[in-house]
Amino acid sequence: MAEKGSNIPVAWIVAGALVAGALAGGLGLYVMGGMSGNTVASAPDAGGGSCEVADATRKAVSEAIGGEVAAMLPADPPQDLSSLAFDGPDGAPMTLADLSGKTLLVNLWATWCAPCRAEMPALDALQAELGGDEFEVVAINVDTGGDEKPRKFLEEIGIGSLAYYRDDTIGVFNELKRRSLALGLPVTLLIDAKGCLIANMNGPAEWASEDAKALVRAAQTPDS
Repeated sequence: MAEKGSNIPVAWIVAGALVAGALAGGLGLYVMGGMSGNTVASAPDAGGGSCEVADATRKAVSEAIGGEVAAMLPADPPQDLSSLAFDGPDGAPMTLADLSGKTLLVNLWATWCAPCRAEMPALDALQAELGGDEFEVVAINVDTGGDEKPRKFLEEIGIGSLAYYRDDTIGVFNELKRRSLALGLPVTLLIDAKGCLIANMNGPAEWASEDAKALVRAAQTPDS
């Protein structure tokens, strides 16, 4: 992974965006010079149900947003995302509700998305350091087709801590797009233990940074 603060070549990302648009049915790819991406504000829920985030948690998360995770936006309003569906590590269908009880950092990625590839080692490092019974990085691959390409990519770059979540239908992305939470890839969601969206961002970040760790810890602020 590039050193903190390094830039992804813009020409590479532009070229990737053109190819990605042709291959992925117009998912879109963020074009930027560095590791801080475009953002989209959370819109009112489009049918999945509203939910509540404790005031203490919302305050702590808002105060923790900055630095390497400055592109994060507090959910306004929070949305219930527990019904988001994808395949688990064993290939069986599941939803975020199956991971209830944990604070989650959900990240949608694809092998054709250059910023996604660049941030994957940092997501793996974040999971290795903070992952456990109370927190998990849920990196969901949305490549269409078989598993061969994404699995080979993860193996080649030495990903060892992230579980392999998958959605080759791109349904999870489309649902987030419907809710005005996704413009392109990568998209990342910070979700509480009840499946309620706390904050979201579009574009990559330095997920192994102290700023990202502080954000995760803020999301675990007790209700009282």
